[in-house]
Amino acid sequence: MSKRNALITGGARGIGAATSKALAAEGYRVFINYVNSADVATRLAEEIIAAGGEAVPVQADVRNDAQVQAMFDLINGQYGGVDVLVSNANMNFTPKPFLEQTWEEFAQKINDELHASYTVGQLAARSMKERGFGRLVFVSSTLSEAPAPSFIAHGVAKGGLDSMSKYLAQELGPYGITSNIVAPGMVETDATAGAPEEFKAFLRSITPTGRIAKPEDVANTIRYLTSEASSHITGTYQPVCGGAYLQ
Repeated sequence: MSKRNALITGGARGIGAATSKALAAEGYRVFINYVNSADVATRLAEEIIAAGGEAVPVQADVRNDAQVQAMFDLINGQYGGVDVLVSNANMNFTPKPFLEQTWEEFAQKINDELHASYTVGQLAARSMKERGFGRLVFVSSTLSEAPAPSFIAHGVAKGGLDSMSKYLAQELGPYGITSNIVAPGMVETDATAGAPEEFKAFLRSITPTGRIAKPEDVANTIRYLTSEASSHITGTYQPVCGGAYLQ
């Protein structure tokens, strides 16, 4: 029970998988949340355990309140509660220009994004308040600050997430809980594998570091923001994009 627990939603693939590994290496017991990727989550947990860490796959659709509550009941009841939450679960959306997108398409992304992060964030924060320690990290996107064609639903949803995190930082700080945004640019994952090489070449050409991010780049930033060393950092927006987006 004395070991700190980290819950990573969407923790089986891409940024989530890299974060699960990074936090396990940091000494956390990691809970790898997944919806349908049971085999992938199980293999990742086995890999972490083989490397000397501790990992537990947990199934829940974070858009479903009953499933989320059951996931937290398991962690709270058997492992003592959540100390770190990385809200990373991907929410699908319909990429369309504003003049072509329906309200229903737009609202679906905003509702899914904010509903999931709000619910898991609230349940995690209640556990953290009792323990006097907490780290909330919400995975956003540089598209919340740097618009791109047809990404209005995604960008606005992530912008709402950015704002919510500031409110949580203000309200929860007295309880030893920090809240921060990590905003990746494009990241080399399965989800972006099909992007045209010409587009990737363009991104590299406008990125000061000259490359596209790897999941580990994002995970290493999250690793710091969930550590003891980050106790005085809260309410921030941290791009991880090699300088492609400069505030």
